[in-house]
Amino acid sequence: MSALFAPFTLRDLTIPNRIWMAPMCQYSAAPDGPGAGVPGDWHFAHYAARATGGTGLILTEATGVSAEGRISPYDLGIWNDTQVEAFRRITRFLVAQGTTPGIQLAHAGRKASTERPWKGGAPVGADGHGWQPVGPSALPFTERHQVPDELSVEQIQVVVRQFAEAAQRALAAGFEVAEIHGAHGYLINEFLSPHSNHRTDAYGGSWENRTRFALEVVDAVRAVWPDEKPLFFRISATDWLDPAGWTADDTVRFAGALHTHGVDLLDVSSGGNASAASIPTGPGYQVPFAARVKAETPLPVAAVGLITGVEQAEKIVANGEADAVLLGRELLRNPSWARQAAQELGGSVRVPDPYLRSV
Repeated sequence: MSALFAPFTLRDLTIPNRIWMAPMCQYSAAPDGPGAGVPGDWHFAHYAARATGGTGLILTEATGVSAEGRISPYDLGIWNDTQVEAFRRITRFLVAQGTTPGIQLAHAGRKASTERPWKGGAPVGADGHGWQPVGPSALPFTERHQVPDELSVEQIQVVVRQFAEAAQRALAAGFEVAEIHGAHGYLINEFLSPHSNHRTDAYGGSWENRTRFALEVVDAVRAVWPDEKPLFFRISATDWLDPAGWTADDTVRFAGALHTHGVDLLDVSSGGNASAASIPTGPGYQVPFAARVKAETPLPVAAVGLITGVEQAEKIVANGEADAVLLGRELLRNPSWARQAAQELGGSVRVPDPYLRSV
């Protein structure tokens, strides 16, 4: 049997295959008003296409736990019931196709309030539907970014509650997997890394203090997320600033803590927290980080980053480097990648009846 097409069980949930869709922002929601953060026709068509293409698990784009937690004014959110109802339309369809629906819960921190990438991605103010970003310290991501307000301890606890409330809404919206976004230089990653966290209180300084906020979020989400449903955590395995930032050694150590606190799988990415970092990209360049976590901790892992080929993906799972692969841009290019991979490898995916003539 193809390793990619073996089912994968976490807690009481069985995901039909190991080909998963990585969260990718679409920047296509209304920026304000009653439709702010609400998934619309674009989002339905986007996720539906990958489900009918055989993808085993689909994780939504980074979904703001608050309006201020969005990366851009055009991102999705899950801070109100209007958003919940719109997400139900998507999750119902994904489940009907045999695909597991997952949501990535996120807070952008100091990298919030930016324009869409095809509009340049620059920070925006109130005249561009923007707002004042926040972070662990008053350190901007780049010179052109706004200086974030440093969160008080009381404000940190508000954000922790927002993650928990967002998880409750995600459950009501029909999601089977929740993923906490702790990567790519967004708020949780900012707290983890000494590059962006210069606090001197209980949330800064030592490794234990810098991981405190992340673990509080995990505990708050796990407390409201059902025991039978899995919880993921996405991490940047390194800032690519060794030894001045968050490192691969930190990630291995932290994976053990996440496992103890009820996380079921680590989604292993890298970078995003230091604009000047030099990142040696190439096919599967982040897979060794996932493989190390899998080898040195009890936590299952998913690998992501320039995974494009069918044989490449099959070897990653078959060789035990990761339990699953997360495809990003490749699924933007080819929504039916999983179905085509099944044909090449002799695997099996559910094909919708109207598409049976294509098999």
